[in-house]
Amino acid sequence: MGISVFGIKNCDQVRKARKFLASNDIPYEFHDFRADGLTGETLDRWLSHVPWDSLLNRRGATWRKMGESARQAVVDQQSARDAMLAEPTLIKRPVMIVGDDVLVGFSESVYRRTLKLPSP
Repeated sequence: MGISVFGIKNCDQVRKARKFLASNDIPYEFHDFRADGLTGETLDRWLSHVPWDSLLNRRGATWRKMGESARQAVVDQQSARDAMLAEPTLIKRPVMIVGDDVLVGFSESVYRRTLKLPSP
């Protein structure tokens, strides 16, 4: 079972996720949105598993820096997809892929349950 983590290196939640995986000796592949980019195919795969409004980060700096009209234009999956492809840092981070599971954000309990790790 390959594990992939998507995000940006300097994101606190991504750091927590990577630290959690490393401290539990779980190998994973890291994809940095800024360095590695993001394809429409990858984003579409995520959107087939999680709702667009769960994937879109409306609390982050990128969202706040967008113009009001651009924010108001994000009203459905297609407009959210377009915005996230144009600016991948609009995606809530990290996104972790474990088999067919797409996990958005860091939650130690969800990671433990998904990876079948014992509680601390």
